[in-house]
Amino acid sequence: MKRTSWSAGLSVTGDGVGVVAHAGSVATRLLADRTGPTGNLSAAMARRNFNPGHDRGRVLGDVAVMLADGGEAIADIDVLRHQAGVLGPVASAPTVWRTLKQVSPARLKQIARARARTRRHVESLLPDGVPTSRVAGTDLEDTITIDIDATIVVTHSEKENAAATFKRTFGYHPLGAWCDNTGEFLAGKLRAGNAGSNTTADHIDVLTEAIVQIPAAHRKKLLIRSDGAGAFHGLLDWLTEQGKVRGRSVDYSVGFPLTEKLRDAIDLVPKKIWTPAIDADGGIREGGDVAELTGLINPAVLAQWPDGMRVIVRRERPHPGAQLSLFEERDGWRYQAFVTNTTVGQLAFLKARHRAHARVEDRIRHAKESGLGRFPSREFDINQTWLALTMIAADLTAWTR
Repeated sequence: MKRTSWSAGLSVTGDGVGVVAHAGSVATRLLADRTGPTGNLSAAMARRNFNPGHDRGRVLGDVAVMLADGGEAIADIDVLRHQAGVLGPVASAPTVWRTLKQVSPARLKQIARARARTRRHVESLLPDGVPTSRVAGTDLEDTITIDIDATIVVTHSEKENAAATFKRTFGYHPLGAWCDNTGEFLAGKLRAGNAGSNTTADHIDVLTEAIVQIPAAHRKKLLIRSDGAGAFHGLLDWLTEQGKVRGRSVDYSVGFPLTEKLRDAIDLVPKKIWTPAIDADGGIREGGDVAELTGLINPAVLAQWPDGMRVIVRRERPHPGAQLSLFEERDGWRYQAFVTNTTVGQLAFLKARHRAHARVEDRIRHAKESGLGRFPSREFDINQTWLALTMIAADLTAWTR
């Protein structure tokens, strides 16, 4: 893409001579300019007969770069301002505040569309195409895997919609969706601290936005993973319907609670049916077994759930000191269940595929280090915009890897 004036003649070096502090932010800003985020944000923020001293898309892009560099507060924009000799003029903190204030819900939707356009362009530049999601030493080939999860963000001051959380803290309970193939932060929704973990509408909203973020050419084969918070009827029904969209297949792998009906089914599993579990590398996992419960559950109970849903359970010997339920104390095994509509593949592989959802915890941790862990304003709308910039920061980080 065309060079911007500030980057003309610029080179990034790692030899320690003639470099500036936080040189990584220079490379990230250059990436944002050349791959499209800056220009697309400018288009999203453009207003007729409004020509500010600092282009509003540039301001938002610089905040995303600052967050990718580990910034925590709006005042941290000064890290870029101190590099004005390289970057050129950078907006001040008051200008950043004004810009965030100008992002309406309609502008936020335009920013989401700008992110999708940028993603299409970036993926078109990948020489080997979109990376594959890998499970137990096996590539999932052309499957795009989306992991959805919620996290608690503690706030230490009164902010709009902050509330007591189920963990007895105070703050927000955002819900996000990440692409396991690329590490990109596809979509997120800022929610009050008392928002439920298994809110159907919120999960559907976030997953809908996440799928829109994926270029159309790669939406043909999707895998949606969630922990036990996703095991509610509305979401599984919606995922099943998504799989009926012409030209698209949608598999799901969702944690499921050990209900009394499932415990009764576990008691019916013959010993010879349990098969060894496998680890992240595809090797046998000592002390772990897998079995399918679908055929052992009362058909009337199973009929209440979507067609094609399979119930799989894993048992493992617990670590010393682990707390077990009364049911688990009987035989000393710890049990975990999940449901899937995938019709092929060994049970051990399907369980390993589900366990790989845990990678989302690293994505969340990185996001919290890049803006998600601290929201700057008392105003909820500004904090929602901050979340959008956190997603851009995560994308920029993913594209540099």
